This record gives sequence, C-alpha cells and structure tokens, in this order.
Amino acid sequence: MITDIESATPALCRLQLGSELRRLRLATGLKASQVVKRLLWSPSKLTRLETGENTVVEQADVMALCEIYQADEEMRSQLMGYAAVTKTRKDWWQSAKYRPVIRPVFKAFLGLEATASSLHNYEAEFVPGLLQTEAYVRVIHQRAHQGLSAEEVNRLVAVRMARQEVLRRRQSALRLTAIVNEAVLLRRVGDGELMRDQLTHIVEIAEALPNVKIQVLPFTAGHHPGMNGKFAVLRFPEGAALKSIVYLENLADGWVSRRESDVARYDETFTDLQALAAGPRDSLNMIKQAIKEH
Repeated sequence: MITDIESATPALCRLQLGSELRRLRLATGLKASQVVKRLLWSPSKLTRLETGENTVVEQADVMALCEIYQADEEMRSQLMGYAAVTKTRKDWWQSAKYRPVIRPVFKAFLGLEATASSLHNYEAEFVPGLLQTEAYVRVIHQRAHQGLSAEEVNRLVAVRMARQEVLRRRQSALRLTAIVNEAVLLRRVGDGELMRDQLTHIVEIAEALPNVKIQVLPFTAGHHPGMNGKFAVLRFPEGAALKSIVYLENLADGWVSRRESDVARYDETFTDLQALAAGPRDSLNMIKQAIKEH
C-alpha cells in the first residue's frame, strides 16, 4: 500500500491500484472472464486496469469492482484515492514541455521505469541515462541529433534530468544496478572537465544512495556476453500484475519485450556480466582513476 497518496506519482498509483484490484479478484476466486461478463466490459479493459496501463482510471469502474469483490470501506477509500490521483495529476512526461520530444515507445518505457522496483542496465558506450550529468546529456544530443533546434535539445536534456528522480523518489526508490564497459570511462564526451565532472557524479551517487550499485566491465575481461549492445531489464513490485520486461534501443528506435524467454536470456547475460565485472568497490576505484586520466 502507498502510505502517502498525496506525494505519490500517478504512475505509481495506477500500478498499486491494479495490483490491489487483481489481489481482490483472486481472493474472491473469480476469473477475469467472470468479472468482465458481469460488468459487460471487454477483457482488455480489466487487463489494463490490473496492469496499470490506463492513463486515467474512472472511479466508477473502481467502485463497480469493489462491489463485486466486497471490499471493505478502508480498502474502497484507498483505491478511490488512487483513482482520483490519476484524474487530477499527470505524470511528468505527459506535460506539454516534454511530449514533443518523447517517442511513443520511449513514453511507454518511462511509465514502466516510473513504477519499476529495480533496473539492471548494461551500457557499452554511454554513462547510464539515470547517472548522466546535464552537460554530458547536452553534448550527446547536440552531436547525435544535429538537426534539432536548441529548444528541442533543451527539452531532451530536461527529459533525462526528470527521469533521474526515480532514484530519489519518496515511495520506494528504484534499485539501480548498472554495469558499464570500461570504454565508457575513457571515451571523452566533451572536454576533460566535463568528463571529470561526469565521473565524479557517478561516484557521488554510488556512495550516497544505497539503492545504486555500479560495476565496471574491464577490458581484461576479453570477449563477453554483452558485446551485442546495451540493454535494460526492469522488474516490478512483488504482487504487481506487471511481468518483468527487457528494453532495447538503437539509433532509429526502441522497443520493449515482455516475452519470458527474452527476459530470462537477458537476466542470464546480466548475471554473467556481473561475474566478469569488477566488484562495486573496485569499480569505484577504477572510476576515480579515470577521473585523474581526464
């Protein structure tokens, strides 16, 4: 349960609402098909509610489900509170400030990242997005998207900075375990001062936040299972209807896979990379050494 609805994000409220509705349904022994038949709903409507995929949740729908599940008054009040948040507030990526520069697939990923409990991220070329400084982000976008206006670049930078709040959110901060190729530490993005600031930022976050762990994959590891490129595996709170996902992207697009075989494959790859990478303490020492080299 969310203890402070007033400070909870709409995405988190949708996920918690869906998890509780699913739990109530299972407790009554009802199948999804039985519920939608009673309410004359489409099967997909209940699925979207239970997985937190609806941007806005109607309180009338929640009340109808509470009636069927015979939820007590306290539970009804809590669930109605979650639904109210989805109607009165917007997630940050829904605002006019960010919408123009967020691709549809990445918008879906942001919603998942905002509700995930943990993120396993391997990066071969860049500092992980959740650990990037504003200056580092700006240089990357200026060089990768040379046709964009200054305003569009500013919006992209703002999106990256806003994302990082998941590491410090009051309601269950995201647990980030990031593995970076040693090349990320040595490849100069911008000038030496920018890189020193960026690497120092990584060290400071890793030392200050217990939910963040960084490992470096050294060149001495030789060939390794992550050589096909970057990836991220997201997991969700226990009891949530959402299954773990894999997020992949390239220069043209990004995509999400929910297939269990894909998740298992990337989970295994990440575990293998962790075994090859330096431990967290040695990794921070490698980062500190790279700061000196810049």
